[in-house]
Amino acid sequence: MLTYIKVIGGGLAGSEAAWQIAQRGIKVKLWEMRPYKMTSAHQSNLLAELVCSNSLRAHSLTNAVGLLKEEMRLLDSLIMLCADRTRIPAGGALAVDRTAFAELVTEKLLQHPLIEVIREEAVTVSDNEITVVATGPLTSDGLAREIAEITSKRYLYFYDAAAPIIYGETIDKTQAFWASRYQKGSADYLNCPLNMDEYEQFYQALTTAEIYPVKDFEKERCFEGCMPIEVMAQRGFQTLLFGPLKPVGLLDEKNEKKVVAVVQLRRDNAAGTLFNLVGFQTNLKWGEQKRVLRMIPGLEKAEFARYGRMHRNTFINSPQVLRPTTQLQKYPLILIAGQLSGVEGYVESTASGLLSGINASRLYHGLAPVVPPRHSALGSLLHYITETQADNFQPMNITFGLLPPLKDKIKDKKRKNSLLAERALEAVKAWKGQI
Repeated sequence: MLTYIKVIGGGLAGSEAAWQIAQRGIKVKLWEMRPYKMTSAHQSNLLAELVCSNSLRAHSLTNAVGLLKEEMRLLDSLIMLCADRTRIPAGGALAVDRTAFAELVTEKLLQHPLIEVIREEAVTVSDNEITVVATGPLTSDGLAREIAEITSKRYLYFYDAAAPIIYGETIDKTQAFWASRYQKGSADYLNCPLNMDEYEQFYQALTTAEIYPVKDFEKERCFEGCMPIEVMAQRGFQTLLFGPLKPVGLLDEKNEKKVVAVVQLRRDNAAGTLFNLVGFQTNLKWGEQKRVLRMIPGLEKAEFARYGRMHRNTFINSPQVLRPTTQLQKYPLILIAGQLSGVEGYVESTASGLLSGINASRLYHGLAPVVPPRHSALGSLLHYITETQADNFQPMNITFGLLPPLKDKIKDKKRKNSLLAERALEAVKAWKGQI
């Protein structure tokens, strides 16, 4: 028997899995190919690098992702510990200083006496050794072929996009104003208002701008939760006004013009020198991004720290090949975690990595793997990706709609979500005691 567990991939899921295993007294070899082989999205060699946004989404327990984060805190999540320690203001969202966050996760893992980080590309997976595969949506071609052969099922895919990041000092603060929607929490968002003429010109430029062609020879398919702004705009003139440019709940006390649309910017680091355009994931050519986005009032002289980009995400057809323990049905010593498993989002990926780490540890000790309570957000997420229809399986963020309903019908949504969250946390506390 091997004296260690192998974890492939140093993203959020792999980092969490490695931590959970090591905290249970088992040696871990964590394989990460960066910096010797980079991906189309990563920029550093740090573990748990956030490549798309600095936000881990809503913080409140009346939001399903807030509940999932709280469940992970109860289960001693490394990622949640580091996120809470590197948090920056973002209203009702849990946003982090991206660099400080990744540096802290990397430091924790490198300093753990039972974790060895191997900076090489893993290209093989053995079905006779306990392995957590958490290589993410940008799995290298060689390992992707290996997993495709192991699962005997073709990969599914969708295209994911990242938003541009702008230097804060180049934003015109005389036009932009600080506010949070509905004055909820502190004024942590910088808002750029547009009147009807400005919005019409921006919309026309956005819908006629040049985009990068999709490189893969497959049909283009975008994930609804990370839709490129230009794709969203093609659905109609009003679409953005009910989406990322929605002005409702934002008061502009600085400007007198009639506002019909608002572009929101959120701090991307603690110093406030970088700002992320909220909801502006894009595949526009870089020159077009500069031209079109500079039409937004307040961004006329904006300089870009990073342009938006689009990439292909890879994931397995989990309902056909995965158990709710994250084990492959055919090869139970291989566990699949993160976005490769069919969950969507940083928080959800971390949660699946946490469960994979727990179950890999149990396999090592000769114990039966466990399934999280069905009433929990974690259990409901795993239930969805393993029990839903396989014919048209698509990645999923956690929502309260995935949890079993309450016995009594409650019309007040906030009250209902609070009760679902209360029930879920009690279930997780009891489950933790059992395992």
